[in-house]
Amino acid sequence: MVLQALNLGILTLLFFVVGMYKPKWALFFMEKPSRWLISSIAMICFMITMTMYGQGIKKAQIIEEHKKPAVAMTAPVPVPEVVPAPIPEAPKVVPKKNSPVQK
Repeated sequence: MVLQALNLGILTLLFFVVGMYKPKWALFFMEKPSRWLISSIAMICFMITMTMYGQGIKKAQIIEEHKKPAVAMTAPVPVPEVVPAPIPEAPKVVPKKNSPVQK
């Protein structure tokens, strides 16, 4: 769309210059064309050209954003590692000592 806007801009400029020099050349189908009509048509075409150019730039930026991969998705995700848990030791059994009273 940007290319078409630039082409229309060149044609608008050419139409304006030729129309200001000889209005009859630019508006050959009219009997008495005026410079005021040439400038009005050129102004409208200029506004159309700028709108097309702006929309083309906006569309190109949106396309570029969609082409780029998302940074958050390409970052590695931390994965928890499995760490073996220690096996608890069995409690030590202490043998009871015979008390002297029991004998």
